[in-house]
Amino acid sequence: MLDRITPLILTYNEATNIGRSLEQLSWANDIVVVDSFSEDETLRIISAFPQVRVFQREFDKHSNQWNFGLEQTQIRTEWVLALDADYIVTAEFINELGRLDSSTAVNGYRANFTYCIQGKRLNSGIYPPVTVLFRKSRARYVQDGHTQRVFVEGGLAQLQAKILHDDRKPMRHWLQAQSRYTELEALKLLRTPSNDLSWTDRVRRWRVVAPVVVFCYCLVLRGGVLDGWAGFYYAFQRMLAELMVSLYLIERDLGISRHKLPAAAHDKRVNEPLEAIEDPTHGNV
Repeated sequence: MLDRITPLILTYNEATNIGRSLEQLSWANDIVVVDSFSEDETLRIISAFPQVRVFQREFDKHSNQWNFGLEQTQIRTEWVLALDADYIVTAEFINELGRLDSSTAVNGYRANFTYCIQGKRLNSGIYPPVTVLFRKSRARYVQDGHTQRVFVEGGLAQLQAKILHDDRKPMRHWLQAQSRYTELEALKLLRTPSNDLSWTDRVRRWRVVAPVVVFCYCLVLRGGVLDGWAGFYYAFQRMLAELMVSLYLIERDLGISRHKLPAAAHDKRVNEPLEAIEDPTHGNV
């Protein structure tokens, strides 16, 4: 099965992550990277991996970037493994890929994640499951709020091995990214009818509840206190992200915000889903 899979990765200034990600893909004969004209050492690091083909495309929104990778990069294999630059596949995950039967009616596979803070694996991570492996001919991405979803025609199955999410970029990058896509997330909550929202997104519409709930959920119910300072760091991050969503919602309530953010205005530096209270429907489906 491994010979039938091409990893596809999006990058923009991922020098702190891309090398670790590519090192775990040495089994792949062909790797495609779609880069949004990185300004750091990303391309130099990628050049050390001879099986990688790099395509550059000016970023407009995540769904277009992923669809470009699927349709315009001459991927020859039947299957695509779609990865963010900070996704690290484990030996267990690779072994499971190799054992998959491509002759089944399944057209896509979802994976769960272990969240890491500077390499430390957390018990309390609530990063949602993502459809990462799919038949190229049966998949297409669509934009959804600040991120994207891949829709796969046909059956989906669940992989047992987990992928590591281990973003080593500095805190300032995280804060800059949150400022952009929490506003997009708030606009999505305001524009979407309640019946079309998941129960967690309905909770987020209450403004004051979600930040407190997600902090307690990560730190207590998910066992973040057992992760030490990394667990507290993560819980505070998640609370701050939800607090920023609430602030943008309240800003709209007060009529403070006068501008309308275009639907395509997404931060090309961040591809990951905005983690909220754990919800299996949140993320790529």
